[in-house]
Amino acid sequence: MNMWIPTEHEKYGVVLASFRGTVQHGLPLEIGDTVQILEKCEGWYRGFVLKNPNAKGIFPCNYIHLKNAHIKNKGQFETVMPTEDSVITEMTSTLRDWGAMWKQLFVKNEGDLFHRLWHVMNEILDLRRQVLVGHLTHDRMRDVKQHITARLDWGNEQLGLDLVPRREFSMVDPDEISVTELYRLMEHRHRKKETPTPVSTHHLFVHLKSLMSSNLGEELEVFFFIYDSRENKPLSERFFVKLNKNGLPKFPEKTERQCTLFVDLGSGDLRKDVYIVVHIIRIGRMGAGEKKNTSNVQYRRPFGCAVVSIADLLTADSKDDHLLKVYACNTESDWSQTHDNIIKKVNSRYNLSGSNTGLAVALQLLHGDIEQLRREYMVLFTRGVSITKKLGFSDVIMPGEMRNDLYITLEKGEFEKGGKSVARNVEVTVYALDTDGQILKGFVAVGSGEPGGDEYHTFVLYHNNSPRWSELIKLPIPVDMFRGSHVRFEFRHCSTKDKGEKKLFGFSFVPLMQEDGRTLPDGTHELIVHKCEENANLQDCARYLKLPFSKSNLPGNNQTVKGTKESLWITSFLCSTKLTQNGDMLDLLKWRAHPERISDSLSKLKEIDGSEIVKFLQDTLDTLFGILDESSQRYALKVFDCLVHIINLLQDSKFEHFKPVMDTYIESHFAGALSYRDLIKVLKWYVDRIIEADRQEHIQQVLKATEYIFKYIIQSRRLFALATGGQSEEEFRCCMHELFMSIRFFLSQENKGSRPITQTQAVFLQQFPAVYGELLKLFTVREVATFVRETLGSLPTASQADCPLEAVKLHCITKTVESQLYTNPESRCILLPVVLRLLQAHMQEQRDLVMCAHILTCMLSLLKKDDATASEEVDLIVESVLGVLLRTILEVSNRPQPAGPTLRPQVQDVTGEFVSCLLALLRHMKDRHYQQLLQRFTSKDDLRDFLLHIFTVFRILIRPEMFPKDWTVMRLVTNNIIITTVLYLSDALRKNFLSDKFDYKVWDSYFCLSVIFINQSCLQLETFSASKRKKILEKYGDMRVMMGCEIFSMWQNLGEHKLNFIPAMIGPFLEVTLVPQPDLRNVMIPIFHDMMDWEQRRSGNFKQVEAKLIDKLDSLMSEGKGDETYRELFNSILLKKIERETWRESGISLIATVTRLMERLLDYRDCMKLGEVDGKKIGCTVSLLNFYKTELNKEEMYIRYIHKLYDLHLKAQNYTEASYTLLLYDELLEWSERPLREFLSYPMQSEWQRKEYLHLTIIQNFDRGKCWENGIILCRELADQYESYYDYRNLSKMRMMEASFYDKIMDQQRLEPEFFRVGFYGKKFPFFLRNKEFVCRGHDYERLEAFQQRMLNEFPHAIAMQHANQPDQTIYQAEAQYLQIYAVTPIPDSQDVLQRDGVPDNIKSFYKVNHIWRFRYDRPFHKGTKDKENEFKSLWVERTTLTLVQSLPGISRWFEVERRELVEVSPLENAIEVIENKNLQLRTLITQCQTRQMQNINPLTMCLNGVIDAAVNGGLARYQEAFFVKDYIMNHPEDGDKIGRLRELMFEQAHILEFGLTVHEKFVPQDMRPLHKKLVDQFHLMKSSLGIQEFPAYVRASPIHFTNGSPRAGRNSAPNIMNPEGGARVVSRRSPLSYPAVNRYSSSSLSSQASNEVSNITGQSESSDEVFNMQPSPSTSSLSSNHSASPNVTSSAPSSARGSPQLSDKHKHSRENCLSPRERPCSAIYPNPLDPTQRPVPHPAGDASMPRSDPNISTPDKVVKPAPSSWSLDMPPSDFNGKGPPVPPRPPYTGSPAKTTRSQSPVMTSRSPQKTSAPPFTPSPTECQTTGLVSNSPVLSGSYSSGISSLSRCSVSEASGTENTSTDHALPNSASSGSDELIRRENKTPPPYSIHERNNPRRQVPLPPSLSIPPSIDAPPIPPKPHQIRRQDTEPRRPDQFPRPRPIPRKVSQL
Repeated sequence: MNMWIPTEHEKYGVVLASFRGTVQHGLPLEIGDTVQILEKCEGWYRGFVLKNPNAKGIFPCNYIHLKNAHIKNKGQFETVMPTEDSVITEMTSTLRDWGAMWKQLFVKNEGDLFHRLWHVMNEILDLRRQVLVGHLTHDRMRDVKQHITARLDWGNEQLGLDLVPRREFSMVDPDEISVTELYRLMEHRHRKKETPTPVSTHHLFVHLKSLMSSNLGEELEVFFFIYDSRENKPLSERFFVKLNKNGLPKFPEKTERQCTLFVDLGSGDLRKDVYIVVHIIRIGRMGAGEKKNTSNVQYRRPFGCAVVSIADLLTADSKDDHLLKVYACNTESDWSQTHDNIIKKVNSRYNLSGSNTGLAVALQLLHGDIEQLRREYMVLFTRGVSITKKLGFSDVIMPGEMRNDLYITLEKGEFEKGGKSVARNVEVTVYALDTDGQILKGFVAVGSGEPGGDEYHTFVLYHNNSPRWSELIKLPIPVDMFRGSHVRFEFRHCSTKDKGEKKLFGFSFVPLMQEDGRTLPDGTHELIVHKCEENANLQDCARYLKLPFSKSNLPGNNQTVKGTKESLWITSFLCSTKLTQNGDMLDLLKWRAHPERISDSLSKLKEIDGSEIVKFLQDTLDTLFGILDESSQRYALKVFDCLVHIINLLQDSKFEHFKPVMDTYIESHFAGALSYRDLIKVLKWYVDRIIEADRQEHIQQVLKATEYIFKYIIQSRRLFALATGGQSEEEFRCCMHELFMSIRFFLSQENKGSRPITQTQAVFLQQFPAVYGELLKLFTVREVATFVRETLGSLPTASQADCPLEAVKLHCITKTVESQLYTNPESRCILLPVVLRLLQAHMQEQRDLVMCAHILTCMLSLLKKDDATASEEVDLIVESVLGVLLRTILEVSNRPQPAGPTLRPQVQDVTGEFVSCLLALLRHMKDRHYQQLLQRFTSKDDLRDFLLHIFTVFRILIRPEMFPKDWTVMRLVTNNIIITTVLYLSDALRKNFLSDKFDYKVWDSYFCLSVIFINQSCLQLETFSASKRKKILEKYGDMRVMMGCEIFSMWQNLGEHKLNFIPAMIGPFLEVTLVPQPDLRNVMIPIFHDMMDWEQRRSGNFKQVEAKLIDKLDSLMSEGKGDETYRELFNSILLKKIERETWRESGISLIATVTRLMERLLDYRDCMKLGEVDGKKIGCTVSLLNFYKTELNKEEMYIRYIHKLYDLHLKAQNYTEASYTLLLYDELLEWSERPLREFLSYPMQSEWQRKEYLHLTIIQNFDRGKCWENGIILCRELADQYESYYDYRNLSKMRMMEASFYDKIMDQQRLEPEFFRVGFYGKKFPFFLRNKEFVCRGHDYERLEAFQQRMLNEFPHAIAMQHANQPDQTIYQAEAQYLQIYAVTPIPDSQDVLQRDGVPDNIKSFYKVNHIWRFRYDRPFHKGTKDKENEFKSLWVERTTLTLVQSLPGISRWFEVERRELVEVSPLENAIEVIENKNLQLRTLITQCQTRQMQNINPLTMCLNGVIDAAVNGGLARYQEAFFVKDYIMNHPEDGDKIGRLRELMFEQAHILEFGLTVHEKFVPQDMRPLHKKLVDQFHLMKSSLGIQEFPAYVRASPIHFTNGSPRAGRNSAPNIMNPEGGARVVSRRSPLSYPAVNRYSSSSLSSQASNEVSNITGQSESSDEVFNMQPSPSTSSLSSNHSASPNVTSSAPSSARGSPQLSDKHKHSRENCLSPRERPCSAIYPNPLDPTQRPVPHPAGDASMPRSDPNISTPDKVVKPAPSSWSLDMPPSDFNGKGPPVPPRPPYTGSPAKTTRSQSPVMTSRSPQKTSAPPFTPSPTECQTTGLVSNSPVLSGSYSSGISSLSRCSVSEASGTENTSTDHALPNSASSGSDELIRRENKTPPPYSIHERNNPRRQVPLPPSLSIPPSIDAPPIPPKPHQIRRQDTEPRRPDQFPRPRPIPRKVSQL
C-alpha cells in the first residue's frame, strides 16, 4: 500500500478540465480553479481549491497544470503564492472576484454596468494573454500593464471594491513599506481618481467632409484657421483642403489632406472670442455666372465664409458633426473682413450664400500633450492627419525644438488704373528665390494639408485697385539658405476678354536677411511697386536687388519713389530657433570681432528678449566664460551679473524647460577650469555687502541664482583638479569655508532699522538645500552635514510667529530632509536634532502644519526595520514630537485652527499625513521604546493625560470618515498598529490606575476605544468575500477576538471597581457580543454574568442590568445586529454561569425575558426587510408592541412601536386599524394641561393639545375607513371638551362633522368583508406565527380563493393543507411551513340592533362585521348508517367556535385564536336551525318589500319559490319523516321539546309563507302573475302535504318573529308593518352605535343551544314621550373593542348611587371587562346605561305573552320566555299610533364644565351568563333605552358588553357615564366629575402611562384643514368663564380622593 507523501515543489496549479469528484474523498474541480497541493500518491494529488480552503480532497495529477510558486510559513499553515508577474496575479484574483459580482449585476437588473464590465473583463483577458506570451517590447509591456491597472481600478471603483496601492503597476505589500509611504501611494491614487490633473495643452481635430450647395460646378479651396477676435489676428497657420466640383475632397484616399490637428492651444485660447474661421475660394471664371471662355484661364475668386466659436465645442458632444452655414459678402472689397462682420453680426455686409449651402465638418477638442494623444488616438495618427501649428512658439518652449518658419501676410495693395477706364483685376504671384535668383522649389506653403508649391497666386477682386487680401503664406526656408534669399511679388492684371490673359504690370521684393546677419524684422512693411511689363526683366535678379524694396528705408533725397501711390503692404513674422532679429545678441556673440563693444554688449544682454537668449543659450554661456577667462579682472563682475540674469531667466515658467539644457552644458560643454576663483570671490563680495547695502533687490537676485553658481563653482574646481592633479585643494577649501562663514554671519543678523535683511535671508534659505548635492561632489558627507547644521543653526531663534522667515526656515528643513544628504545615516544623525527642534517649535504653535506633516513623513519613511541607527532615531523622534503629534491630531481633527481662511483646507488635507506619521512611529516602537516613554512621565497626571490623549486619538483614527471608503488596506494597517499599542499600554493602565489609584476616566476611555475598535465595519470579516477574508486572516488574524480577550482580561482585573461601569458599559459590551464572531461572543457574554453578580451584591437585584439590556437590545437589533445563534448562545452561556448562584431564580427570569425579547426583535427585523409584505410586518409589530407593554412595561418603546404600527397601517391603507392603533396612545393621555416634551414627530405642547390632535387624526382615519360609528363617539368627546372651554367655533365644526358621519352611514355603501381562519404550522414560520392559528379580516371583494393565493404569495415556501382537520405533532415539529386556510362565519355579540324592526340595512351591516370576538365553522357529517332515502336522519354538524384574543377589527387585520370550542349539533337541532334561519330570511325580505326597500320583487319571488318548491318536493316532509315518526319519539324522549319546537317552526313557516304570498300578490308585476299563481297552488299542496288545514291557535295568536327585532308596542314603534293592506310606517330613530355585529349569514344566526334560550327582544315603556325625553348617550364615549365581554350587562347606577360600594365594585374592572378579562391593547365604546332603580315601569300591555321586567329583581329570578313578535296578521291598522318621537333636548348645563364633560363608564361583566347580576341592556349612543328593552337571551344580551365597552381595552378614551336630564323625568342625572374621575381611574387595567414634564404654557395644536381652530373667542356672558372653570379642574386633588393604580413604573418623561 502506497503512502501519501507531502509535496516539495508541486505546490500550486491550475485546473485544466473540470473534475466531478465522484471517487471516494474526491474534490470537485472546475476548469480555471487554482489549487494548493498538499500531498501526492500514484498519479493523484490531495489538496484544496484556494477559494474554499476548508474542503480538502483528492484529484488526478493530469487535470492540473503546475506553476512555480513561492511558499511562506512552510508547514501546516503554509501559504503559496505563484512566482509570476504581480500584475498577472492581481488580474487573476480580481477577475475571479468580479465574476461572482458580475452575475449578481444581472440578477439585480443593472444592465448597463453588467455589459460594460463584461467588455472590460474580456479586454483584461486579452491583455493578460499578451503579457503571458511574453513577446512584447519593454515599452509596449509598460503600456499594456498601465492599461490593465487602469481597467482594474475602474472595475474596482464601479463595484465598490478596495483601492489597491501600487508602485509601478505592481501591488504593494503594506508590511514591506512604511505607513507614510503607503499613505502617500493611497493618497496619490485617490487624488488621481477623484480629481484628474488639469490639462494645459489642447488640440483641435478638424475633418472636412463636404460642402453642400446647389450652385457648384467649380473646384474649391477651403482654408481653416483659428482667429482671435479680441486681438483681430489669426492664432494658427491655415489648413488647406481642395474640393472637387461636387463639393467633396479632391483626394479622398489621402485622409491627411482632409483631417488636421490644430496643436498647442493653451487654456487661454479656449474662450468665447476665439473662433474657427473658414474661407472658401472657388477656382474658375471671373464671374460665377459667366459662360465658359475660350482661354480656359482660371482665377481664384471669393466664394464664402463660415465661423464657429471654440467655446461651443466645449459643451457640444465631441462626436457631433457640425453643419456650418456659409455666408457671402455683399461687397467684394469687404471680403477680407467677412469673418469679422459675421462675428460682430454686421448683417448689412453679408448674407447666406445659398439657402442650402453648408459645410459638413467634424470638430473635436482633444486634451493632453501630443505624445499622449498618439497613444490614445492611435488610429487617428496611423490613418493620417496633418499637423497645423500655432503661429509662433507655444506657451512652453522645449529644448531641441527646431523651427525656421517665416510667415508673410499679404495685407493689401494700392495700384493705379494704368491708363484704363476701369480699375484693374489684380492678381499677385509670390515666389521665393535664392541668391542666384533660382526659384526655391516647394518652399511656398499655403497651409498644412497640401504640400508646398513653387509659387502662390492670390485671389482676384473684380475691378479693384485697392485690394485687401489678408492671405497668410508660410516660407519654411532652411537656415543655411536664408542668407541671400528674397521673396518676389509679381502683379498682373487679369483680363475678362476672350483671351483672358494675365498681363504683368509691376513687382515688389523683400530680402530675408540684412547684411549684418539679422533677419527681416517682424511687423508690417510697405513695399515699393516697381514698374515692369516684361517677364524677361525679372530673369536677372541682380539688377533689381540693388533697387530699394521698402519705402521705410529709402534715403531722404529719393522723394520720387516715396511719392508714388502704388504700394504693397505685407506683414512678416519669423518663428525660428536659429535665426535672430536682434543686433545686440549678434554683437555679444561676435565679441572677439569688436573687443571694444564687450562692456556695452554685456550691459545690453539684460534687455534682450528671453526667447532670443535661450535660442542661443550655449553660445551665450560660452561667450560669457570666454570673456571671464580672458579678462577676469576687468569684466568679472559684469559677467557674473549676466550669468545671474541668465540663470534667473530659466526660473520663468516659459523657459524652465531649458534648465536641463544648462545642466547638460555644465556637465558636457563647460570648460572654465579657472572660473571658480572669480565666482567664489564675487559671490563672497556680494554676501559681505548684504548687511551694509541699502537696497537688497540686486543681491536677492544674486542669491536666487545660488544653486547654479555653486554648480559652476564645483564643476570648474573639478575640471581644474582633473587638469592639475588636485592642486590648490587647501586654497579652495579655505575659500569655501570663508564663503560659508560670511553666509552664517549674514544669516545670524536680525532686522535693524530700515534694512530688512529678513527677506534676503529667506531668499538664500530657499536656494540653500539645492547646494547640498553639489557640495557632496567635493566634500565628505559629514563635512557637508556640518556645513548645513552650522548654517541652519546660525539662524536667529527669537523671531515673531508671523515672521515670513519662519515659513522659509521650515521650507528649508523640508528640502533638507528630502535631499540626498539626509538619506545617508551618517549625516542624518548630525542633522536630526536641528530638524526636530525646528519641527517641534512649529507644531507646538500649530503653524505651517502642511509642511510639518511633510517633513515628518519624509523623516519616518527613511526609517528601516531592524536597524540599530533607526532605533536611536525613533528614540529621538518619540521624545521630541510624539506628545505634540498627538495634540496636533486632536487639534486638526476636532477643531481646525482659525488661523486664516487659507489654512482651513490645508488642515483638512494634513490630518491624514499626521495620522500616517503617528502610525509609522508607533509601528517602529518596540518594548524598549515604550519603557523609556513611560519612564519619562514624572507624575501620574502626566501619564494619565498621555493615555487619555492617545486613546482619544485612536478613537479618531477608527472613525469611518478618517479614510476614504475604499481604503481597507490602510484601515487594516491602522488597526493592527492600534491593537499592538493598546496591548503595550494596558500594562501601564493596570500598574498605575488600579486599587487606590483607580481613575475612572482613563479606564472608561480604554473600554470605549476597545468597543469602537471591535465594531468597525472594516473588521467585520463576515461581510467580505472568501478570498478577501482569507488574506486578512493570514496577515493579521481576527483582531476583534484579540481585542475582546484584552477587554475580558482588563475587566477581570478591575475587581470591585467594576461597579463603576454598571450599567454604563452594558450597552457597549452588548454591542460587542452582537458581533457575529463565535469566539468573541464566548469571551464577552460571561461579562454580563459578572455584572449581574456585582449588581446583586450592591443593590440586592439587577434591575439596572435588565433595564439597560432591554433598552439597548431594541436599538441594536433594529440596526441589523444579532442573530438566532446569538440568542441561543446568550441563553446557554448565562444559564450555565448562574447555576450555582444564590440568585439563580431571578437570573433565570432575566435571561428568559431577554431571550424572548430577542426572539421577537429578530422576527421583527426579518419582517421589516425590503420586499416583505405588509401583513407580516403588521403582525410582527403587534406581537412586539404587546410584549413591551404586558411583559416589560417599557412605556417609551411601547409608544414608539404604536407609531411604527400606525405608519404601517397607513401605508397599507388599513385606515380603521390605523385608528385603533393610534387610540392606544390617545388613551394614555388625559384632558389635562400638563406640558409634554417633543417626542417623535410631536412638538412640545400640552397634554390637552396632543390628545386633541390625536382625536382629530383618529376621527379622520375612521372616516377614511368608513367606520363612522366609532368616529361619532370621538366627535362627541371632543365636542364636550370644546363646549367646556366655550370654543363654539370648533364645537360647531365637530357637530357638523358628527352630522356628516350620520349622513354617510345612511347614504354610502359599505362592503362586508369575509373572515378567514389561518393556521401557521411548522418550525420555519417566524416566532410570532409559529404553530398558531389566527382569524383574518379580508380585504374588500376578497373571497377565499383570492385570500388563499395572497397568503401563499406572502409565504412562498409554504404548503397549503387541503383539509380542515387539526394537524398532528409531525406537522407542528416539521422543518417546513404549512398553511391551513378556510372561511369562518362571524358571530355577532350584539343581536339587539340586528333584530329591531325598521333599522336600515346599512346600519345593520356595520354591526354584522364589527366588534367580533367569535367565529364559527360548520362541518356536516353523517353519524352511523346513512339513510339513502332520507339523509336528514343522520346529518350531524360539527361546529367549531373560535374565540380571539381581541375583537376584529382592531389594531391588526388578524388576531390569534385564544380558545376553540367543538360542539356536535344533532340532526334535529340542525333542522331547527335551518328552518329558523329560513324564517328569518323570509321575514326580512317581506319587510323590505313592504317598506319598499327593494328595487324589485325578484329576491322575494326567488325565496318564496325556493321554500315552497322544496316543501312540495319533500323538504319539510323529510323532516316529518325523520323526526315526527313514532320510532324517533320513542328512542329520543329527551327531544320532545325540540320536536315541538320544530313543529312550531314548520307551522310558523307556513304562516309566513301565506302572508308573504299576500304581500307578493300586491307587488308582483303583471308578467310574473302566472308564476305567482303557480306559487299559490304549490303552497296549498304544501299545506296538504304537511296536513295543515288551518293554523293552530298559538300560531294565529302569536306574532311572527322577525329579524328586525322586538316590537315596541308601548312606543307605537311599528304597528301593522306587515299588514298587506296598509302601507309601511317607519319611525325615525337614532342609530345604536355601540352594538357589536350580528352574524351576516342567515344560516348561522342562532345555534341549536341558543334555540332553547333565545327569543326576540320585546321592549315597552310608559309612553312614547317618556321614551323620547330620555337623554342622549354620553358624548364622551370610547370606541368599540375587538373582544366580546360577558353576554349579560348590568346597567350603570344613577349619580346618587355612585358613592356606594356596590357601584365601586361594579366599576373597578371596567377597563379590563370592556375588553375581556385578558389584557389586550384595544379600545371600548361606552354607552349610557341606566340604573335599574330608575328605569320606568314597562307599559302593561294586554298581551299576556309579553315579558315583565322588574328592575328590583335579579335575572335569575326572572323567567325566560320566548318573546312574541311585534305584529300579527290580525292586528288592526288603528293600533298604530302615528305620532313621531320629538327631538330629544340637550340636558341643561349645570356645574363645572370640567366635571360635566365626563360621563359615567359602563359596568362590564364577564361573558358567563351565570355571573349576571342585573338585567341586560342595549343602549344607543343617541337614544337612552327604557327598561322595557331588556333581552332575556344571554347570547343576545352579551352584545352589549362586547360591543359597547370594547375600546377602553385599546385605551382610547375612558368614557364617562350618563348625562344630566331634567328633574321631570325619572332618569339619572349627569355624573359629577369626581365620581367620573373615580370610575375613569378604576376602569383602567393597566392604566395609561402618566409621565409628568416641566410646566409649559398650552400651545395651539395644528389641526386638519377641515377642523382648524380659530383664535379663541370671548366666552359668553352667562356661563362661567373658561379660565375659571379650568382653574377648578386643575386644582390639586387630595392624594386619597381618586386612587389610580399605576403598575407600570414611571421612568420616561411624559410623551
